[in-house]
Amino acid sequence: MKSHLDVIVLGAGFSGIGLGVKLLEAGKRNFAILEQADDIGGTWRDNTYPGSGCDTESHLYCFSFALHPTVSRVYARQPEILAYMKRIVDDNGLRPYIRLRTKVTSVRWDDERLLWSVELADGSVLTARNFVAAWGQLNRPQTPVIEGQETFKGVQFHSARWRHDIDLAGKRVASIGNAASAVQYIPEIAPIVGHLDVFQRSPNWVVPRMDRPYTEKEIRDYCTIPDYFATHREELFEWRETTFLRMKQGSAEAEELERIAIEHLRNQVPDQELRKKLTPDYPLGCKRILRSDDYFPAILRDNVSLVTSGVSRIEPEGIVTADGELRPVDVIIYGTGFETQSFQGPVDVFGREGHSLRDTWKEGAYAYLGMCVSGFPNFFVMYGPNTNLGHNSILSMLEAQFGYVIQALAAQENLGVEALEVRPTVVARFNAELQSEMDDAAWSGDCNSWYKNASGKVINNWSGTVHQYHDKTRSFVSDEFMALSAAEAIRQS
Repeated sequence: MKSHLDVIVLGAGFSGIGLGVKLLEAGKRNFAILEQADDIGGTWRDNTYPGSGCDTESHLYCFSFALHPTVSRVYARQPEILAYMKRIVDDNGLRPYIRLRTKVTSVRWDDERLLWSVELADGSVLTARNFVAAWGQLNRPQTPVIEGQETFKGVQFHSARWRHDIDLAGKRVASIGNAASAVQYIPEIAPIVGHLDVFQRSPNWVVPRMDRPYTEKEIRDYCTIPDYFATHREELFEWRETTFLRMKQGSAEAEELERIAIEHLRNQVPDQELRKKLTPDYPLGCKRILRSDDYFPAILRDNVSLVTSGVSRIEPEGIVTADGELRPVDVIIYGTGFETQSFQGPVDVFGREGHSLRDTWKEGAYAYLGMCVSGFPNFFVMYGPNTNLGHNSILSMLEAQFGYVIQALAAQENLGVEALEVRPTVVARFNAELQSEMDDAAWSGDCNSWYKNASGKVINNWSGTVHQYHDKTRSFVSDEFMALSAAEAIRQS
């Protein structure tokens, strides 16, 4: 097993395996994808809760170089998405390049040798000319710290660490959280539990999902009629691009989507008082818009209670609300999302002159095109700052990033340099323009969300359409980067 590589990729989720395929297509063979878990899949490996699935249409939630015409329904569920990812790996001969059960503890740039030193948990060290952080965002469960948590006599777990060994039938269950994961598992567990308390801190905008299985004929046609699936996928993509206008505050498109959401709530929840509790008091799109046809009906069940008084503390027998009521429960499920603000997780990264990426990002993560950071040569982030979407498939953003990284690797060879580092002025100009474009974006509205950091800066979402991002990443401009060579490093030492 090689200890020095041209490229090390950290993470074997969609970002890591997709880039791996593109590296192979570019003729690269001296690379490795490091994954700390015992299998590939990232968030789709981890989130096995009942009802887990994607809220982007299946025909869009696939790579253009690995179409998925056999997918069984409009919105694919977790097992099918994970199986699709494994097929990508196997169909492209990527397995030999993936090192499972390999945990990275730190990554450090060597100023003299102009390469990355990657330290592993077992004490061994790998080196690489380039390092790609494909560690993702939705893989670090965020569990709130609540007084008395440790005294609870029942079972408690995060939705991303679902306890399949626990039989919920007849149990008194509490869901702390009611957002993207919770709206999927709540309808699945509500019919089988004895009673379900849904603790809601704030309501969400929910629009119809309109999910359904594809018919056998539809799947057969998508698989056998030349270009049929690709054409349909392209049409769906272009329609999704038009919905970006829904993400603009005060736009007619945003008002129309809000009308749809309110009508959806009114049609499914006849009780006026309950509707009031389920109606958001912030602009649509400020937080993640949820898609569900069965969440509201689940809340209406006789064995389900919507609790809006807030959690005060946890006692051995249950949860005490802010108004002093003890609600007895046997199982607590934390549907409280993920730690996404750091964009880094537990791995420490040190760039030129030992500068810490964590310190560089302490006021909020940022990167040129969401990928490149000044002071960190030959370093790329996949699904990095300001590359998330509210209107289209994130996989289409990743494809643009794959192409950009491949161009950057080619530029190193063509220029005959060991390293390229984005210029600080380029990063500053890009981010100033990007933040300016956020002024009328829905996620800049008056609410707290995973899109923004504590100071209110939007660090998660892209400011435009996918087409606009593809245009900006279409060509790697070497003049935007500083070239470093070993000879220069030796002269400076």
